[in-house]
Formats: sequence, structure tokens, C-alpha cells
Amino acid sequence: MKMRSVWPLLMAASVAAMGVQAGTEDRHQLLVGSYTAGQSQGIYRLQFDSHTGQLDTNPLQVIKTDNPSWLTLSKDMSRLFVVNENGPGQKDPVGKVSSYAIDPKTHALSLINQVQSLGNEPTHSSLSGDGRHLLVSNYSVVEDPGGTLAVLPVSADGKLSPPVQLSSHQPSRVNPERQVSAHVHAAVSSPDGQFVFANDLGADKVFVYRYDPKANPERPLVAAEPAFVQLPPGSGPRHLLFSADGKHAWLTLEMAAQVAVFDYRGGRLTQRQLVDLAAGKPQPGRAAAALHASSDGKLLYVSNRGTTNEVLVFAIDPAAGTLKELQRRSVDGDHPREFSLDPSGKFLLIANQKSNQIVVVARDPKTGLLGKTVQKVSMDAPSDLKFMLRQ
Repeated sequence: MKMRSVWPLLMAASVAAMGVQAGTEDRHQLLVGSYTAGQSQGIYRLQFDSHTGQLDTNPLQVIKTDNPSWLTLSKDMSRLFVVNENGPGQKDPVGKVSSYAIDPKTHALSLINQVQSLGNEPTHSSLSGDGRHLLVSNYSVVEDPGGTLAVLPVSADGKLSPPVQLSSHQPSRVNPERQVSAHVHAAVSSPDGQFVFANDLGADKVFVYRYDPKANPERPLVAAEPAFVQLPPGSGPRHLLFSADGKHAWLTLEMAAQVAVFDYRGGRLTQRQLVDLAAGKPQPGRAAAALHASSDGKLLYVSNRGTTNEVLVFAIDPAAGTLKELQRRSVDGDHPREFSLDPSGKFLLIANQKSNQIVVVARDPKTGLLGKTVQKVSMDAPSDLKFMLRQ
């Protein structure tokens, strides 16, 4: 009798424990980078509930730093690298890069060190395949000195050293306002880690480097052969993303509002398709930005700014990597600079920089299509969103 009376209590406790565990699994920490010319203080660490789609508006942590516009997490999530997109005319006129340690239990951030990027407005960074170098893109708004790609050594403890290599490019000068000098917008490593691809908006080219720190410890990047991929005049390449299998790549062309699709093999990108995002809209409506693939590799999401302010959803051909448009969805705001799929795949979070908000949109995990707006969170000039997950 006693056993029968205790058993329901044990069952109830077990169910309750399972509920707590499930609830914990639904909660994830999100890092938000921002521009700090207005009210934003820097980096925000927030909690997101993948069950409800709600982002907690009370920050877990706020890191005060100037213009932390792009965030790069190490694969083991022990380090965070941040570009401080400073330049002439700003509160801090010197472009910088910061390194933070991440507490393995609390995920709290603590500064390791900060160095100069040796360029203006560093706008993007990524780690080399071996994690030994941080590749920093100095965009540089002004013509002189123009944009550069900087290579910064990263020590085992996460400390950054000053750049050991700077690479500059010749501009295309097609657009007299935006292409009179180089503007390196992003640089990423190939899936095998042997090459680095630098997208230069000012040159209308993707520059290709062989990454060989063993042969050239002081200058790990050497121009590959061929040394660049030519893009359409005035197109303005921005961000490049490789497919999970490493056979294809997609590139946003900011100024033309297009996505170029490539086959990839052995350091060579061969264009296969060019997709128009603007749908015949006039020039002010052209401003392609971020692109991310779904975790299953079946869908590609691309943001388009300007006067359109949309996220486009594309089906990816599994064999060819080519794209087929499925949906255009308003971002319910202005200037979707970046966005992120949450770990559950049920939501898309959008950083609307100019309307000062993060918008949470429902996503059908089966079809990948975007649905209703779940939440709008006020956030001054958000620029990047990164979930704290092991890569």
C-alpha cells in the first residue's frame, strides 16, 4: 500500500523534472552587436526561448564597447572576437578588434585584449580554418587609405596580436561614389581551410588567397592562381557563404541586389547562376546584405535592404546548388543588416538597424517558409546576431 501511494508522487516528480529539463533546452543565449552612435552601449547578451519565440528584454550582460558591429565565435565557443567599426569622425576614430573569453558555465564575457585593425571601419571578421588567425575586413568609407584585409594572429589563450599582414586591392571605379577605392566587406576561409576569399565591394571582385602559415608564418596569405573572381561591373560583392558539403557557394552582390551561385573546387569558384533580388525595382531599392542557409542545407535566406526591406527564401538544388525563389517576406522594419535562425529552426530573428529593433518571425521547420511576426524588441542600431552554440 505504501509503495502504491508513493509511486504517483515519484511519477509526478519525474514528469516535473522532465519539464524543467525540456524548458532549459528551449532557452538559448543570443549575442547582439550594434552601432553605438546613439543609445546603444555595445554588446548585449540576451536569453531567447525557442518554445515561445520570445526574446527576454532584460539583458543578462551588457559589454560597453564602441561599435561592435560584427561578432565571431570560436568553434568551441570559448572565445568571442569583435570588430569595433570605428573611423574618422566617430567618438573613437581608430578601427579596433577585441577578444573576449566566454565562461563555460555562465557564458559571461570578459575582455582578453584589444588591438588596432590598422584600417578604418573594420566591418567583418572570421577565423582561419585552423583558428590561428583572425581575418579582419577593413571596409574604410573614405577613399584614402581605402579598404584592406588584415590578418591577426590568435594565441592559444585567445589573445590577439597586431596585424602581421595587410592586403589591398585596386578599385573598379565603376560607381563614382562607392567604388573609387577598395572596400573589403568580408573574408572567409574555404571549407578545407586552404584558401581565403575576400569580397571587395569597391573592386567588383572576390580575391583568392592560399592560406599557408607553415610556409609563410609572417605572411600566411599568398595570392592564388587565379588571383580573383570577376563579378559584374558595379555589383559590389558583400558576403560569401559555402554550402555544408563544400561543393557550392553563394555571394550577395550588395549594389546590384543579386546573389551569385558558384560551384567550388580546389580554390576555384565557377559561376553557375545569378539571381535578382530587386525584382525590377529602381536603384534605391537595391541593397543585398546577409545570407544564411538552414541547418539541413535545403534553404537559403537572403536579406535585401534599400526600399524593399525583405527576407527572401530560396530552395537549394541539392546537386547543383542553384536557387529557386519560394517566398518574399517583409522584415517589418528598416534595413535588415543581419539575421539568424534560432537553434530550433522555428524562428528567424532579424536585426533591423535603422528602425532600431529585433523582429522575431515564426518559421515552419518543415517547409522553411516564414509566418507571422511573434515579437518586436526595441534595440538601438542592432547589426549582428549570434547564438552561443558550439559550431
